Amino acid sequence: MNKSLLAAAAAAALPGAASAESVAPDYMQRASPALARYTDDVLFGDLWKRDELSPRDRSMVTLSVLVGTGKSAQIRPHLERALDNGVTPVEIGGLITQLAFYSGWPNAVSAVKIADEVFTERGIEASAIQPATTELNAKPANDGERENAVKNGVGKIAPTLAEMTNEVLFDELWLRQDLAPRDRSLVTIVALTAGGDADQLGFHLQRGIENGLTREELGAAMGHLAFYAGWPKAFSGATALGKLGN
Repeated sequence: MNKSLLAAAAAAALPGAASAESVAPDYMQRASPALARYTDDVLFGDLWKRDELSPRDRSMVTLSVLVGTGKSAQIRPHLERALDNGVTPVEIGGLITQLAFYSGWPNAVSAVKIADEVFTERGIEASAIQPATTELNAKPANDGERENAVKNGVGKIAPTLAEMTNEVLFDELWLRQDLAPRDRSLVTIVALTAGGDADQLGFHLQRGIENGLTREELGAAMGHLAFYAGWPKAFSGATALGKLGN
């Protein structure tokens, strides 16, 4: 959005000027009109409409930030938006389960309670919810190198952590079919970025590309999450993406 568009939006927000229906809630318009204007004109009026990511992917990115950083107060409206944008209840369950391991059980438990309420309100039947177990995808051909690195590195320092990493995370969680491998990488990369865990991004960015994400999509994800996790986190993620080899 350029400066002339922002200026026009600001003029439209002046008293007596005609304006479109606001996305910003009433309390925001009363207490912080500037925030309300950026919410309407930049966040939802511009960013969410950009086509570098589909609305579905933007919902996945947003939910990953909110769940991964424990922003429970904002989860409900974005869960509803995600369902409207084509994210399935199974995928929402898969996202929350994935982030239990990458941002902690308390964040996931808080999010899943809200998801249960939204699913119930929408009349979503149990058959449409994430199953407890799924068929497992085949392991990537190059996973042996990662497994050995964990055993020979972390395994010598924290054996339980290494065991759980190899046997639970990568031999089961990452192979479940409630999220496509591409989406599983996307939500993990976003949560790590939002959590400030940039030192873990190199491996997951590379795996994300192997799982079907493009550099352009990953760059757009960083631009989107800047609004939900903050500019410093997004810049750290973009920097890690820039360091990725071809």
